[in-house]
Amino acid sequence: MILRFGLVALLLVGGVASARVEPASAPVAAAVPQGPPRAGSELRDREFGVGTDQFGLDRRVEMYQWRRTGEDNYDRIWKAAWIDSSEFAPGHENPPELPLDSRRWWSADATLDGRPLDKSVLKALGQWQDFRPGFSRLPGNLAATFQPEGDGLISSQNPLDPQIGDLRISWRELTLPPLAGKVELRDGAWRLAPGTGAVRNPASARAAPGAATTGQATSAGSSSWWPWLLGALAMVLLLVLVKRRRKQR
Repeated sequence: MILRFGLVALLLVGGVASARVEPASAPVAAAVPQGPPRAGSELRDREFGVGTDQFGLDRRVEMYQWRRTGEDNYDRIWKAAWIDSSEFAPGHENPPELPLDSRRWWSADATLDGRPLDKSVLKALGQWQDFRPGFSRLPGNLAATFQPEGDGLISSQNPLDPQIGDLRISWRELTLPPLAGKVELRDGAWRLAPGTGAVRNPASARAAPGAATTGQATSAGSSSWWPWLLGALAMVLLLVLVKRRRKQR
């Protein structure tokens, strides 16, 4: 009876060990982008009549202002943020605020292979590029205030001699690089692949083909020897039971 019990225990342990070492089923292949992303409808800065067919539009407004550089030293700079001059010496007053705000527009209907492209992809992978828009749609009141300068507009009568309070406006558009390997299809939309936004140097972070990560290697190593240990313990138990059986005779 004891011998029979030992044989049953050995078979059960062997069955569990063999079940644990069976290879995992192959993962389902992830969808790979086939075509270029599409931005969808045009983005437009309606105040200035500026538009782009890219994935984002950025309007940068700068004002020529006084800046304190020391106890009694001041200079004048173009700056997008308002500088509070309430504590400045007389004759160095800035306007009380920027009369026009900087703004940013994002594509709301961008797609990739006919499926929605999540805005997080635009924000993480998009590249802002300066561009010179056409000003043929500039409203009359703004056309009387601004004139083209460089790639944008300026309110100075003489762009080479701006005055405190003058405005300078420029625009950028957002483009996307190839997205293969950087996005994955989840819940019906293309989203950032895990770790894509956090990796600063993908080349150094990319593992060699077929190489396991540290966690994977540890798991694989620990799971390869334990079935043999269980088998050895079962064999020792069987020998002990056989020896005890012989003593009882």
